[in-house]
Amino acid sequence: MSNEQYRTIDPFDATYGNLKGLPEVTWSKETTIQAVLPLIGATQVFVLQTGRQREIGDFCFLTFVDSERSVRIVLPPRVCEAIARQRDALTVKVRKRTAKASAAARKAQGIPPAFLNGRKQGGKRSPKAAE
Repeated sequence: MSNEQYRTIDPFDATYGNLKGLPEVTWSKETTIQAVLPLIGATQVFVLQTGRQREIGDFCFLTFVDSERSVRIVLPPRVCEAIARQRDALTVKVRKRTAKASAAARKAQGIPPAFLNGRKQGGKRSPKAAE
């Protein structure tokens, strides 16, 4: 009996290997981000690459390394879509909040809204606008 050890292929390697040679997969450049935690000076390294398979979606490959461990994760298309949706929803919320604050500040300064340009307050048109 042989003492050879067999290594199973993890999901990261299997998915990356299956997508890497396909002609209908487009790849982003690999991005490495080094984050230093303030005060303690601990360094974390993130390596991210995305592959888009036509008619399937995006796969995000994330490698995380710190002083204690290394973790590799594949985010499937449904997870990548959820992240994109949440990011878009937050962008809309922040824009609305900023627009409301800006409109309130202009109102407090007595500046009429741009859509009332050429009209008097109260919705009636000025004589110039009627021409």
